[in-house]
Amino acid sequence: MTIMTDTIQINIKPTLNSRLSQVDFDDIDFGKVYSDHMFISDFYNGQWQDFRVEPYDMLSLTPGSAILHYGQSVFEGLKAYKTESGEIAVFRPEMNFRRLNLSAERLCIPSISEEMFMEGLTEVLKLDKSWIPDLPNTSLYIRPYIFALDEYIGIRPSTNYKFIIFTCPVGAYYSKPLKLKIETEYSRAVQGGTGYAKAAGNYAGSLYPAKLAQEKGYDQLIWTDGATHSYIEEAGTMNLMFMKGDKLITADTGDTVLRGITRDSVITLAQEWGIEVEERKISVEEIITSLKKGEIVEAFGTGTAATIASIEVIADDENEYIIPQPGPDSFSTRVFTELDNIKTGKIQDTHNWIYKV
Repeated sequence: MTIMTDTIQINIKPTLNSRLSQVDFDDIDFGKVYSDHMFISDFYNGQWQDFRVEPYDMLSLTPGSAILHYGQSVFEGLKAYKTESGEIAVFRPEMNFRRLNLSAERLCIPSISEEMFMEGLTEVLKLDKSWIPDLPNTSLYIRPYIFALDEYIGIRPSTNYKFIIFTCPVGAYYSKPLKLKIETEYSRAVQGGTGYAKAAGNYAGSLYPAKLAQEKGYDQLIWTDGATHSYIEEAGTMNLMFMKGDKLITADTGDTVLRGITRDSVITLAQEWGIEVEERKISVEEIITSLKKGEIVEAFGTGTAATIASIEVIADDENEYIIPQPGPDSFSTRVFTELDNIKTGKIQDTHNWIYKV
């Protein structure tokens, strides 16, 4: 089967052996179960071509493939939901498209067109709509990514690339409130680096210090600025937000903090609700002092995977500070409910955040 759009042709090869019946949707581990199909395109001779949807399957790479040696790869993460009326709703995919190209530019990867991104996404979701779970706190996670293909171990940008979109049904990324430790030795990002990009190497470099923290009983790290370790930036899987009194404060992004799409959505809703929002540098000293005084009434993370993740403990090198857990009228609870209702069609989408397939 072939699908024609204004500028691209997508060849579609549906699977003959769906794995859907093997999935227990009442017990889904995040990121371990994959849907039947994936969209693929290859970049060679200076352009993206060979647009296709195929059964999810193994990839073949040579030992000399550039991606295995130099990590020239960027990715995105977004989610699709099943609305109460049975429609497929994707949350703000155009933002992921833009950020993917922003990351690609930083890593010398050729940009992709919006039509290629959206049409590939659409055709995969049409084929795999039955994989979208409809239980509370579930969704279909979508992973677009681009990586280098050249069989060459000299250090230069690749000339050939592969773009793939695959999906997987998921439950909650975090099942309980989080314990976070402020990191003051290792760095995730520095000015002039790739901190604002969703580059594969950013996450590889964060694994060891995160492992050390987990061995001490913490779920994630709070990364601080690489120059002085004096300012809060983000956590390993999410942007950070604090309700300090009646103000919502969060680190500004710059080039060391990821421009989170959930972050942007939360800020938009907060401002509409009349809550003062401060996007600024936040010192570690300010957070610790505010925790000691009880001025921080809520702390939470925002991200596509994490959604709205409550934080119960923040620790420095000396002490742990307990944070009150949100009640039904707290800001983080309200904003989680509002976003969930928009995504599932329970309330009107007044921001045009939902793309319906």
